[in-house]
Amino acid sequence: MNKGELVDKIAEKSEVTKKEADKVLTAAVDVIMEAVSSGEKVTLVGFGSFERRDRKEREGRNPKTGETMVIPATKVPAFSAGKQFKEMVAE
Repeated sequence: MNKGELVDKIAEKSEVTKKEADKVLTAAVDVIMEAVSSGEKVTLVGFGSFERRDRKEREGRNPKTGETMVIPATKVPAFSAGKQFKEMVAE
């Protein structure tokens, strides 16, 4: 399912126009991205939580040359599914 299809489903389920549903979905995604990028954890009970995690510096290899290289530390977004979401997927 892509964003357009998701907007269609949201509009249908919540009985609003597609334009309104798109506006709300875009705003929600923007707020989540801003919060996570600033280090906050966003939790949606039953669905899951979004957070920023630190990835440590590690050693890797260049696949072409086999040469060892250092991959620098970085921050990455992470999602952990909630209990209700996990149970729904498992059925």
